[in-house]
Amino acid sequence: MRLFYILLFAVCINVQAKTITGMVTDNDNLSLPGVNVVIKGTSTGTTTNIDGKYSIEAKENDILVFSFVGFKTKEVRIGEKSVINIVLEDDTSSLNEIVAVADEQLVTGYTHVTMRGKSAISGTPITANESYNEIEENIFKLVKTSPLSTFSIDVDKAGYSNIRRMINSGIEIPKDAVKIEEMINYFNYDYKEPDGKHPFSIQTELAKTPWNVETKIVKIGIQGKNVPMENVPASNLVFLLDVSGSMNQQNKLPLLKSAFKLLTNQLREKDKVSIVVYAGAAGVVLEPTSGDNKIKIEEALGKLNAGGSTAGGQGIELAYEIASKNFIEGGNNRVILATDGDFNVGLNSDNAMKDLIEKKRESGVFLTALGFGMGNYKDSKLETLAQAGNGNHAYIDSMQEAQRVLGTEFGGTLYTIAKDVKIQVEFNPENVQAFRLIGYENRLLNDEDFNDDKKDAGELGSGHNVTAIYEIIPAGVNSDYLKDIDDYKYSNQVPTATNSGELLTVKFRYKEPDGEKSKLLEEVVYTASEKELSEDFNFISALALFGMNLRESEFTNGKKFPLVLDLAEKGRGNDNEGYRAEFIRLVKSYESTNDIAEE
Repeated sequence: MRLFYILLFAVCINVQAKTITGMVTDNDNLSLPGVNVVIKGTSTGTTTNIDGKYSIEAKENDILVFSFVGFKTKEVRIGEKSVINIVLEDDTSSLNEIVAVADEQLVTGYTHVTMRGKSAISGTPITANESYNEIEENIFKLVKTSPLSTFSIDVDKAGYSNIRRMINSGIEIPKDAVKIEEMINYFNYDYKEPDGKHPFSIQTELAKTPWNVETKIVKIGIQGKNVPMENVPASNLVFLLDVSGSMNQQNKLPLLKSAFKLLTNQLREKDKVSIVVYAGAAGVVLEPTSGDNKIKIEEALGKLNAGGSTAGGQGIELAYEIASKNFIEGGNNRVILATDGDFNVGLNSDNAMKDLIEKKRESGVFLTALGFGMGNYKDSKLETLAQAGNGNHAYIDSMQEAQRVLGTEFGGTLYTIAKDVKIQVEFNPENVQAFRLIGYENRLLNDEDFNDDKKDAGELGSGHNVTAIYEIIPAGVNSDYLKDIDDYKYSNQVPTATNSGELLTVKFRYKEPDGEKSKLLEEVVYTASEKELSEDFNFISALALFGMNLRESEFTNGKKFPLVLDLAEKGRGNDNEGYRAEFIRLVKSYESTNDIAEE
């Protein structure tokens, strides 16, 4: 009998679940975020976080399966171990043949496709029902005819996380999905904190262009002041959540609900939250509730289910109505829209939604647009809404990204420190023959818009930094990129300047979050300021060149992924959170895929 109990006890110990933790890295000892960790033969699993770490409840006789695109799948029996660290090996053969299983609702015409590299899909591509605003790449402009360049800042980061999703899924990247400014602005840089009366500091840098010996590049960076959460005014937030049938996928509504629980954990007693949902119609599922009543908020989120059509216009109307009724003077009033953007009832065109949001922003309520899902993701609509609604736009492709946007960078995502931020650069024709702005194609403004306080522009959040880079052709350089024009007959071209030491002057205009009159700052960049690329500038250049290659730009000068990787390695720096290492891995993965596709 005693032996029986000993055996029974041993069996019980064996079947009892325990917490298994560990880290997943590649052959270069770089952490791998987003790796699938699943108990074999079950649907129980997790993914590694941004540091490549994971935690899962499992039993001693279970087998853990580690899988990630571009790497060989690995299986490990748990046994007595409680810490299991894994090194995944590169698997270029898996990039040669990626099986993409598509939902019949999202991709018409097939449900199972074998994709070799990036070009062997037959039928409709995975991204065929996604929509992106058209981008016409900026070209070089002659300073003697156009000495000014004017644009709105862009703090959106959706472009980078969306591209990451496509590379990790092994699907072709539409050219218009590549927004170079959003790739650059996804990352944080070592910019100095503002110490004066203005809410942001300015830093510039001049260096030789890594991909073209005949040109130079100029970096213009701004760093927003970091407002501690205890100093952020009370928030009046309205969660506007899409619960239509198109959201009925694991990377949509379930991910959305988990993401908003993360956001809920950041709320304080003085904050209040309402929840509006929309499908075939819109309705309120949570009246204004104090931020310290987290259980009530999370219960409301937990009850949400997907189904029906998508009356996005009705949802927006109701959300702004709730936000206006509960408006906090001097507070942080914001609607947070979470959707795949696939509106199909009532107002649904990009222009109609833009007109609606432009009217609503007059109420003083800001907008954050969060995109979810793939296959029918409408990036163009969400980008348009965020621009028109004094807001920002992010794409949530994982819980790690949700943690970054709604956890780590909560203040920057949801609290605006400056609005209608515009930049105007004037180039000195004595030293600059031509220039081109890299990225920001959908943020360009007319030169006269710079001084027009009625013209809407981008917002800067707490702690956010924004970077813009110009490629310039110095005076006297012969370049194939330039096409000369005849002299004007009836007016003078820009005369040669007399301040020969100046390369350019950059001007900034911004308003306080509740202000109506803009304030002006100026900064001069001198020719003598040229230096070797800094660590950050190396990494920024890598991002720019990678984006240019994805867009098949005419301005890469034939420089491809080896130079991208070289610049990224030089610019990796401390990289405490592993985001730069992740970019390097993405470039390697994409390069391997494309090498196979070209064979």
